[in-house]
Amino acid sequence: MHLHKYEKIWLTFGIGSLIVFLSVLGYGAFWQGTHPQSHGVTIDPNNIESNEAFKPENLGLTQVDDDKYIVNIAASAFYYDLGKDEEGNSVKHIRIPKGSTVLFQVATKDVVHGFNVAGTNVNMMVEPGYVSSLETVMNKPGTYTIVCNEYCGIGHHLMYATLEVYE
Repeated sequence: MHLHKYEKIWLTFGIGSLIVFLSVLGYGAFWQGTHPQSHGVTIDPNNIESNEAFKPENLGLTQVDDDKYIVNIAASAFYYDLGKDEEGNSVKHIRIPKGSTVLFQVATKDVVHGFNVAGTNVNMMVEPGYVSSLETVMNKPGTYTIVCNEYCGIGHHLMYATLEVYE
């Protein structure tokens, strides 16, 4: 069988590209340990309070170590529940020192929500029945808006809070 010069070039390019892409995929999966979230944590969406992290007293910011924090959030129709302050008011603003490692854990009771800390790499989809979690280091000082970036209903625009990273 005779192959034209251009067919040989394109076959070589295609096979070479395939080898490069599979090598990158293999490196990420086996060497770096990158896997899809098939091992996600499940939760009863009708009773998220049964999970220790989402009990009312554990919502919001919790300091675990000198520079490690956990932020537990219960998302529901048009509201991020970050817990209550000392006076019993809903928390809508949290403060974290610069350079801290923060684990965000979010669960929802009702519909699919988004969780995005605008201006950072924190961006998750929050689905009923699962705990969405992401750990990041907050290195850049500033005030960031936490928004729901997945349309969840008529009051979607009311679903926000703020995160302040201070020096």
